[in-house]
Amino acid sequence: MSVAPWPPKNPEKLGATFTKLGWIGFVIQLVLLTVPLLLALYMWVGFSPESAARKGIDLSNYLSYGSLIVALFTAFWLFRYTRVGQRISAQDPALTGPGVLKTVWIGIWAGGLGILFSLLQLFGAAGRILFVMLANPQTGLMVSPQIGSNPTQSISALDGISLLTLLVLLSAELVVLGFSLWLLYRTATPEPEPGE
Repeated sequence: MSVAPWPPKNPEKLGATFTKLGWIGFVIQLVLLTVPLLLALYMWVGFSPESAARKGIDLSNYLSYGSLIVALFTAFWLFRYTRVGQRISAQDPALTGPGVLKTVWIGIWAGGLGILFSLLQLFGAAGRILFVMLANPQTGLMVSPQIGSNPTQSISALDGISLLTLLVLLSAELVVLGFSLWLLYRTATPEPEPGE
């Protein structure tokens, strides 16, 4: 497989692709990151500290700081793609092909790491819900615990909030990975000659 020459044959087109995907991804990432924050706010405002939902299940068990840090990093990295796109379009002499590829590879690895974190947490959350359901009588599901019962033996709205948050974070990281892979392809593949 031949590698694309640097500078690219059409730097404006490649730069526009970086800028466009960077902005689209950045906005999507910001919108998706507001969902976990709003859900966490709802949890803290909507449930009293004495409620079974807040006592029995800690949101940080499902939503690790690592996932949030990776999500914030990938949002920053998508913004960085917009700056790289502007530099490519302006044919910045300090910008090199390997440097651009390294930037894209960092986005791919960060998106992959975020996906891994989200999947591990989703498996943990789904496993917890399964064990709670198996621990309860098989005649039905106790949605809210009885007074004085163990809140860890029930499924609450907080479980739904946690699962939704994890799915949103997973979706955000899939967007990052998809956009980064497309930029890798566009950067590393030479443009066909006219008539090819």
